[in-house]
Amino acid sequence: MYPLPAIMSDPKPSKIEIRGETIELCQLLKFEGLVPSGGEAKQVIAAGYVDVNGQTETRKRPKIVVGDTITFQDERYTVAGPAT
Repeated sequence: MYPLPAIMSDPKPSKIEIRGETIELCQLLKFEGLVPSGGEAKQVIAAGYVDVNGQTETRKRPKIVVGDTITFQDERYTVAGPAT
């Protein structure tokens, strides 16, 4: 269902804005609409389909902070804080 990441053609990452200081990885995937549900978010993370800062992440609830980079389905996202 979710192929392993390939070499990305677009080096510029999209931004994901979070409101607080941290967010759990499974919540980020769900709230951003990258997966349809929290259960599916946990499954794709456990299966190794998500990278955080260039490393495969299999923990479902690591804390993601501003400046982190998430890679999922050949797309790269940079986590940003609220726009001021």
